[in-house]
Amino acid sequence: MHWKMEGAPERKYHQPDKGLTVVDGTVVAGYASLFGIKDQGGDVVQKGAYGASLARLAGSGRAVKMLWQHDPAQPIGIWDEVREDGVGLYVKGRILTEVEKGREAAALLTAGAIDGLSIGYRTVKAERDGKGQRLLSELELWEVSLVTFPMLPEARVSAKGDTPDADIWRELAAIFDDAALSLAGR
Repeated sequence: MHWKMEGAPERKYHQPDKGLTVVDGTVVAGYASLFGIKDQGGDVVQKGAYGASLARLAGSGRAVKMLWQHDPAQPIGIWDEVREDGVGLYVKGRILTEVEKGREAAALLTAGAIDGLSIGYRTVKAERDGKGQRLLSELELWEVSLVTFPMLPEARVSAKGDTPDADIWRELAAIFDDAALSLAGR
């Protein structure tokens, strides 16, 4: 089955306070999208919005691309892990320093000059709520980029290392974030 990209891609820039993790300047991890939070464009991604797209990609043997600033001519690495959890769209991957722009991105990340993540996608299903917000319930995910200015200020590279305890802390953070969202009535 061929997967055809139709329509102009939309982009969500997310700069998370959960941070983009940088390990040795080449391994990065963080949340590219957070559920239930309105971005600067007035959109809210709902839980489960990426599920069908991720399943289609896995079924066809394709992967979400890692790009520099949404430029399809500048792939800079590989996303080894792209998954939804209770918080949002979590990504973990490797910047390829054999690529010139990859070396530049790794240096900028390590120095703290950039830390944003942004998704490139096509909206499959959405509706407007009473507040005029667009609730995105199904998205066709094409790529996750490292960016300077994310649309969602909370979407950013988060961790500064890959320790054995990193997964435990990430799971605990997700539990606390879910609880905080529930208490806030979201």
